[in-house]
Amino acid sequence: MLRRAVSRLSWRFAGLALVLLLLAPLAAPAQAGKYASIVIDFETGTVLHEANADERKYPASLTKMMTLYMLFEALDRGELSLDSKLSVSQRAQGMPPSKLWLKAGSTIRVEDAILALTTKSANDVAVVVAEALGGTEIQFARMMTEKAESLGMTRTSFRNASGLPNQGQKSTARDMAVLSMALLRNFPTYYDVFSTKAFRYRGNTYKNHNNLLKAYSGTDGIKTGYIRASGFNLAASVMRNGRRLIAVVFGGKTSRSRDKHMMDLLDRGFVQAASLPRYTPDPSPPKPTTLLALAPAEAAPGATGVEPTPPVIQLGERKLAQAGAQGAEAPDLDGSSVLDRLIRPAHAATAAGPYGVQVGAFFDYDSALSLAKRASERLPDLLPAEQVVVTSLPAGAKTLYRARILGLGQPEAKRACRELQQRSMDCLIVATGG
Repeated sequence: MLRRAVSRLSWRFAGLALVLLLLAPLAAPAQAGKYASIVIDFETGTVLHEANADERKYPASLTKMMTLYMLFEALDRGELSLDSKLSVSQRAQGMPPSKLWLKAGSTIRVEDAILALTTKSANDVAVVVAEALGGTEIQFARMMTEKAESLGMTRTSFRNASGLPNQGQKSTARDMAVLSMALLRNFPTYYDVFSTKAFRYRGNTYKNHNNLLKAYSGTDGIKTGYIRASGFNLAASVMRNGRRLIAVVFGGKTSRSRDKHMMDLLDRGFVQAASLPRYTPDPSPPKPTTLLALAPAEAAPGATGVEPTPPVIQLGERKLAQAGAQGAEAPDLDGSSVLDRLIRPAHAATAAGPYGVQVGAFFDYDSALSLAKRASERLPDLLPAEQVVVTSLPAGAKTLYRARILGLGQPEAKRACRELQQRSMDCLIVATGG
């Protein structure tokens, strides 16, 4: 009898010890003063874990996520194409490793530059991109900082495009998580380049430094970083069972201990996230979208009943029909070069406000129209379906289609954009002038 009682008591203590182990904070395998971490549920924005998440530290090569963000925007605006050749300066050639060992006077294609930044984390390529977009790397760093502020990265300042040591180049785990989510939301079809496991350039193969891509199920990005002042950094995005987590770790002692710590954080995060609600559309019925046949000169693609082959940008095997927006107000400086394709019902819209909301931009007309309609369905009282508009903008040899709802007043547009963001849909306020 006594033996059975002792046995039962032992099992109870063992169970209690296991519970305490699960509840105990994770030991951070990091260097003193350098460690920070955060785990966020992408769908709801819920912070599942944070430690020193707002302390400013060195981002190292996580910086290149912003360099890529700026490059994706330039592609979206039509300033560059994937085949554009970027010039290599003497300064770019002289950058320390990691690098592609580019030679001054040579060029590199934008597509190769993107893959070199995501896999090899090439510092010389970062300078090439900075000089192409900003003229000088210093000016480009100012542009990066301004973009960070517009995205809500309130404690980030950039001084270069690569993440190499600079006392003024600081960020936080939370800000880098914000940037990770902005890349995913604003450039969902460019985003998959972060899952590229290897990149071949001029006879050499460069493997991705992000070991979680092969070591942790569901990982599809995003970036590693290291300088001595920062320790080993990592931003990760993982999707499991329809749930995506974004996590950032700063200051690992080694890449292996950092990866192990990141996986432990994610394991716990997925357990916690299982109890979170999932997004469901507004219960109110969407307004019907009745399309009016357009005049022949303005006929939308597919209006004749023949489905056209949608133009898409290719990056390797990937379709890059871009869906993006920043959520900040910007003037619409289209001018006469823009051909508006208006999608309206027989009863013309009565609103004539000089503002609108842009929810995405694609190299595919149907995708743009579908996204604009979906936005109007999520906010039927603020974004009338009869004001759905798709505008086209020449982008080199291709056409960029922008999904918009126009005819709003400024307060309406700001409110609509804010509420769309709360529903995990990005937006940009545009001033059309009437």
